[in-house]
Amino acid sequence: MEQLDATIVNTAIPSIAASLQVTPLSLKSVVTSYILGLAVGIPLSGWMADRFGTRRVFFTAISIFTIASVLCGLSVDAHMMTAARLLQGLGGAMMMPVGRLAIVRTFPKSELLGAMNFVIIPALIGPLLGPTVGGLIVHWTSWRVIFFVNVPVGLIALYLVWKHMPDYQGHEKRPLDVLGLILFSSGTAILSWLLEVFGEHTLDAMTAALMLALSLALLGSYVWHAFRIKYPLLRLSLFKVRTFRISVAGGFFTRLGVGGLPFLLPLLYQLGLGLPAWQSGLLMMPSAAAAMGMKMFAPRLLARFGYRQILTVNTVCIGLTILMFSLVGPGTPFYVIVAISLAQGFFNSLQFSSMNTLAYADIESQDSSMASTMSSSFQQLSMSFGLAAGSIVTAWYLGPVAQDDRVAVSEALHHGFATLAVMTLLSSVIFWRLRRNDGDSISRGQVKAKEAAQPVTTQ
Repeated sequence: MEQLDATIVNTAIPSIAASLQVTPLSLKSVVTSYILGLAVGIPLSGWMADRFGTRRVFFTAISIFTIASVLCGLSVDAHMMTAARLLQGLGGAMMMPVGRLAIVRTFPKSELLGAMNFVIIPALIGPLLGPTVGGLIVHWTSWRVIFFVNVPVGLIALYLVWKHMPDYQGHEKRPLDVLGLILFSSGTAILSWLLEVFGEHTLDAMTAALMLALSLALLGSYVWHAFRIKYPLLRLSLFKVRTFRISVAGGFFTRLGVGGLPFLLPLLYQLGLGLPAWQSGLLMMPSAAAAMGMKMFAPRLLARFGYRQILTVNTVCIGLTILMFSLVGPGTPFYVIVAISLAQGFFNSLQFSSMNTLAYADIESQDSSMASTMSSSFQQLSMSFGLAAGSIVTAWYLGPVAQDDRVAVSEALHHGFATLAVMTLLSSVIFWRLRRNDGDSISRGQVKAKEAAQPVTTQ
């Protein structure tokens, strides 16, 4: 529901703007408000799950998201839409980390990789169908139907959660770090918003610099605060666990390259190749389809080669795939573009499955909610950084040239892809620091369990 909503809304922005009698660019707040909701809500999700239980929090998150979807569909102006999207972001912020936490606590580490992949496959239907479904809904009905689609899905999800979802609570009732919540959430919210609107003429350089300094000061204050209290909002000492540290850091820098693709690829297809929006949406589908298929092979590949080898080599493959998009031009056959998209989806899917599960390889069960919250928070930040990186790099190469110059835009996009590719290739160095057996408790846990079950014989 969340993934489908995110991909559909982007397709409907022109129709929403026309209906609400505003310009499409003025609806930037509709996108950024959702990001702000995520930035504020994700750090709080782990504490709420520990205090009130995973079932109740997940049920509440879906309820908020569904109600906010109805409010979005009923919006009469841009201000109401922005407020509803902010509420929707708060609901969505609790879905991913709390859902992931329930999986981590339900399954032993030896089954965690397969369980997470199984759960993620339905979520990938959103990016697969979102652009096409959004285009069809907007073409044949009203944009409001896009948000009302969430209602039956949300009601079914609420029933399944209440009937079947396990209810885990924390081992100890830790107090809420209110000051930490204010410092970290406000710092990440300002930084995420700044990255979303970077490059717009409505924000001058001095204001942007001051806001960047403020966000960094807030985040720096949180780091100082977190090491001085017993129960911080995010326990930064978890970064002492090597596999967790490498997973989060490697994932952050890898997403700087990968995160720019959803922004740059539609520009390449529509501005560079001159394709209509619906064809551009269709060209985004092979990547999502390959990502779904990859989930079936990831456990076997990780069991065979291990996390260190997979993440190091696969990061290089992602970088090379991004580089291949820099060769796509008006004369490139469609089957070549589809092949590159399939490869991109395949490698990206393997990368995310590996990084997301490696984070829990050496985490104790009592720290699982904290690890889930922290990894989700940094994942959200890295997505914002990735989108900003793609935008900034391409705008720098384009310079003052008008954006209706197709040749200049294509050239700038090609240079942008090449730069992001180099950034991704360099991030593979982080994963090289893994040890050969790191993550074996997840990728090869079943083998170890069998070996441990064999009787010990003595001569």
